[in-house]
Amino acid sequence: VVTLKARSTVTVLANTVETATVNTAPNNILSQEASFIHPRCFWRMKQKEEYDKESRPHYTFLILPDNTTDASAYFQLILHEIQPMEKYQFILSLSFSLDEVNRELNLLTNMSLIFIAQSSHCMMVLQSENCVPKFIDLQFGSPNYNCQQSEACFVVITGPSWVISSKNSKELDFISSQKFLHLTFGPFHPTLSDHEQFPFLYQMAPEDTSLPLAMVSLILHFSWNWIGLTISDNDQGIQFLSYLRTEMEKNTICFAFVNMIPLNMHLYVSGAEVYYNQILTSSSNVVIIYGDTDSTLAVSYRMWESRGIQRMWVTTSQWDVITSKSDVSPELFHGTLAFAHHHADISGFKNLVQSVNPLKYSDEHLAGLEWMNFNCGVLASMCKSLRNCSFNHSLEWLIAQTLDMAFSDDLYDLYNAVYITAHVFHKVKSLLRKTHFTNLVGDRVTMNQKEKLQPEYDIFQIWNFPNGLGLKVKIGMFSPYFPHSQQLHLYEDVLEWTTGSR
Repeated sequence: VVTLKARSTVTVLANTVETATVNTAPNNILSQEASFIHPRCFWRMKQKEEYDKESRPHYTFLILPDNTTDASAYFQLILHEIQPMEKYQFILSLSFSLDEVNRELNLLTNMSLIFIAQSSHCMMVLQSENCVPKFIDLQFGSPNYNCQQSEACFVVITGPSWVISSKNSKELDFISSQKFLHLTFGPFHPTLSDHEQFPFLYQMAPEDTSLPLAMVSLILHFSWNWIGLTISDNDQGIQFLSYLRTEMEKNTICFAFVNMIPLNMHLYVSGAEVYYNQILTSSSNVVIIYGDTDSTLAVSYRMWESRGIQRMWVTTSQWDVITSKSDVSPELFHGTLAFAHHHADISGFKNLVQSVNPLKYSDEHLAGLEWMNFNCGVLASMCKSLRNCSFNHSLEWLIAQTLDMAFSDDLYDLYNAVYITAHVFHKVKSLLRKTHFTNLVGDRVTMNQKEKLQPEYDIFQIWNFPNGLGLKVKIGMFSPYFPHSQQLHLYEDVLEWTTGSR
């Protein structure tokens, strides 16, 4: 039985923080205390069966300076021409971010930034050899800009697949003698941090250095001590296992099993039933999942769900995916606890895209791309009855409560990549590593990869209901910058009405 009764020992953040504990913390850490207090609620929906396909779009964006085009009209045209069936939240996010940057007069003088986009759809990492897009012809000049006099003529932003981004980087080096600043969004991967292989590539996502401690803190809070773990059998998975085992041993938490899923498809197929039976027969109801979402690990996860394995999955926001309309009954579903990087809210996204065509970009349509905010207080009183409501009634109620479209980790990394681009566009490479700033929503961004800020995490509980309706509630937060007894904060009342006693 997975018991979700909260311990009373978890404390709300103190008003003071020991100096020794936060010597590398962001400057605005104390101002974030208020965000620990208020939960957040979201909804989304699966619109059409076409989204059941397992392909995941990967984008290559070329960012260009322009002093002749009406940039605002340019983005309006792009948003108007996008086909409704595409998974284009990255293009929406990039358009919004560039439009915001172009309006910041202190960032850009006598120029605007525009973009050219290419996308490819890959079923999984193993097929990425056939998915790498051919770059647009880059051998042309830009208005008011002499490429021969600078080490960074264009800026290329790619993501979210780290494998394809690595191939993009090598292709850039091959096709052009010019030096391209290459920014990637998507989950952090240690391979891309090798500056000998990728001297001009920078990852926007922070390394998950504090994730094992955050997960163990949550496990301790619920008094769980018998945990399953499923990871990819690669360097990243093994490193995570090492860090997680260290934290678990400190707190007398044991592994019920450790499934290491091979990346090779033939090896995976030969052992798939073994991995399945190990989870099925284990007495542990809590399973941590860590690895790439476009790998054999994802194939396993989808198979386990389709066969009806019900566990409390503890994972990261990358595994927060829209599932099929044949989802299991919520009464039988424990749900998912997902850790997402903490960042400030970005407002005005929905307003920008709806100003182009409010009918095309309805709340219902946008909720098929990303999560939409709604009032948590209303859900508290509706939670039990919501499970029994008809789909149409629930949908009408949620749309009436919607505030704005939420930024996922990937979209937020793309947002910061645009601000990095604006700050360094006319600077040489040697200055890039010194670049740091506070973005418009108050979060600190740095390109000095030796300055490793430990990420903070928001903790969400996620359900996928029948008919494609999904709900997500922020149940707490973890910050490594506070004293040990105050790093984890969970909303006690939210846990009560979202999970009951189990």
